[in-house]
Amino acid sequence: MSQTGLRGVAAGQTAICTCGAGGHALHYRGYSIESLAENAVFEEVAWLLTRGELPTAAELEGYRKKLRGLRGLPRALRETLERIPADAHPMDVIRTGVSALGCIEPEGDFSRQTDAGDRIMAALPGVIGYWSQFSESGARPETETEDESLAGHMLRMATGEAPTAERLRAMDVSLILYAEHEFNASTFVGRVVAATLSDFHSAIVAAIGALRGPLHGGANEAAMALIERFADAESARKGVLEMLQRKEKIMGFGHAVYTVRDPRSDIIKEQARILSAGHPRAELLEISQAVEDVMRAEKKLFPNLDFYSASSYHFMGVATSLFTPIFAVSRMSGWAAHIFEQRGNNKLIRPGAEYIGPEEREFTPLDSR
Repeated sequence: MSQTGLRGVAAGQTAICTCGAGGHALHYRGYSIESLAENAVFEEVAWLLTRGELPTAAELEGYRKKLRGLRGLPRALRETLERIPADAHPMDVIRTGVSALGCIEPEGDFSRQTDAGDRIMAALPGVIGYWSQFSESGARPETETEDESLAGHMLRMATGEAPTAERLRAMDVSLILYAEHEFNASTFVGRVVAATLSDFHSAIVAAIGALRGPLHGGANEAAMALIERFADAESARKGVLEMLQRKEKIMGFGHAVYTVRDPRSDIIKEQARILSAGHPRAELLEISQAVEDVMRAEKKLFPNLDFYSASSYHFMGVATSLFTPIFAVSRMSGWAAHIFEQRGNNKLIRPGAEYIGPEEREFTPLDSR
């Protein structure tokens, strides 16, 4: 008997990540997500995922320098972005941006896969920022910023402003938390494409397409839409109770692999708390807490990473439409690691299916139907 949605089915082996152990644990190559979020910067985690070990100080400095040098967008890509309608979904924009980059700078020999992964990850914040600013005002922003980190570059591209220290740290933590999550839908799609021996850009475009879906990457945007509906904590409690009575889905709660708690949630919640101090919409944190309290009491559900990511991104000054594209920038590190791993021990991924259609039938000629 097949498992609907492949829940609980081991579809392959990986040395990159394990999630769900004990109902609440997440590790990247053996390191707990708590230790990485507390002690590392995103580039250390990206190196760990794609190279297998944490970098030395010299390796980290060289890697950050390399990524800074890969931020510029070729003219043909900028022209492509300028032709995308202003009302396009930003996930469609980055999907198109990666596809165009694959035409302009093809991977070629698979020996260049590491450079291809680094290039896409470094370029994506500029793709997001260039299109959003051009579509809003006609501005053609410079994408080769002097920000030392990818987190700082991402914030500058998303907001048009130099990030504060608190926002910079919160973005760095967020990128670490979203970087990798085993055989999730987008990662698995990317591995399926890579297993056909297709090019790196095609695998990433497929992964972005999967992440675009609201059941995967769009939950943080849905969570933001929810908490913005309420003026205060009391109206949030009342409103969510009414939604539950109508059997409406509350996005940002529960998880496919965690049964006790999402270990990433408390980490991003703390960043939201720090960022809320002095913010003109600080009440969003109290509203979020009220929603969490109702969901725990009524449904025994815990918040996942997406729920408090919503208010933390809002406090950083990021537009809601850019939440999922930022997720994609982070997950590029995990996608790349999985493509490398798939190619390193490749076998075409071709599962079977349990047939539930009609038994064998005789063909009826057209004039007799």
